[in-house]
Amino acid sequence: MEWQGGCYCGAVRYAVSAKPRMKAQCHCRACTHVSGGGPNYFMLIPPEGFAYTQGTPASFRRPDKPDAVKREFCATCGTHLVSHRPGLRHVVLKVGTLDDPSVYEGPKLAIFRAEKQPYQVIPEGLPAFDALPE
Repeated sequence: MEWQGGCYCGAVRYAVSAKPRMKAQCHCRACTHVSGGGPNYFMLIPPEGFAYTQGTPASFRRPDKPDAVKREFCATCGTHLVSHRPGLRHVVLKVGTLDDPSVYEGPKLAIFRAEKQPYQVIPEGLPAFDALPE
């Protein structure tokens, strides 16, 4: 399998060549902030299965948080592409940046339910965790 994706303006492109290890939605405050209010739909991709193929993303990490997530985005259009969480070797790929987001096929679990906003929806029957699952 190989999937392609990139930012809104096309300046930064990537390829995924490994099966996702997780498909989920996150309701933590940081993710809803970055997503614009909804849950963050993502896939965990092994680092050897992810590569930028065009352009170089900019990155941001909050300097006031020692455990801050590093976020990579297009410096031209601002599209958030991936995150790197300390202690997690996988790339956290933002589903909306895939050329064909339908390959996501929906989340298999929801995380940070304790921070979910009342207007956010967790599909019925989807396993949900108040924080990160073990």
